[in-house]
Amino acid sequence: ILLLNRSEMVKYSREPAKEGNSAKAKGDNLRCRFKCTREVMKAIQGLELQRAKRYLEDVINHKDIVPFRKFKSGVGHHAQCKNHKWPIGRWPEKPCRYVLHLLNNVEANAEAKGMDTENLFVTHAQANRAPKIRRRTYRAHGRINPFMSSPSHIQLFVEQRDKDDMSLKGNRTSLKKVKVKRWQRK
Repeated sequence: ILLLNRSEMVKYSREPAKEGNSAKAKGDNLRCRFKCTREVMKAIQGLELQRAKRYLEDVINHKDIVPFRKFKSGVGHHAQCKNHKWPIGRWPEKPCRYVLHLLNNVEANAEAKGMDTENLFVTHAQANRAPKIRRRTYRAHGRINPFMSSPSHIQLFVEQRDKDDMSLKGNRTSLKKVKVKRWQRK
């Protein structure tokens, strides 16, 4: 008989770097378009938790925009995109509502672990394609065509940062400098 821990039941694409300083949340088979959800997740990755929630609320109210960087075919140019230094964007309300709900969930998970919710950063935000949901649409002359939807799986990690180490981008640049110095030594 194989016995599994409860923590091993739910699978994530990877594990957080510091298990004690992080909290996780995920949603499976969510009825929101994968392409829009992917762009929303990329937009909030690296943000502080409270700032990410405020950003998604602004997108829902059309006060800010989500830049579409990968799935941009047919997406229009908008003036609000100048804030993100990218000309193409949309206001995907349904994925923003799902991700906002997930951010509230991961904040509650962090509180349950005893973490300080003021110093949380989104370190991992990922959207994957879920199996398509099949429906049918009726066409002229008695034909039937498929009418598919593209749901998505989403997962989030937040990590607690110290006061002096509040930005994720500072860590990345320092790691790149170290790599360059090691390469120059050889």
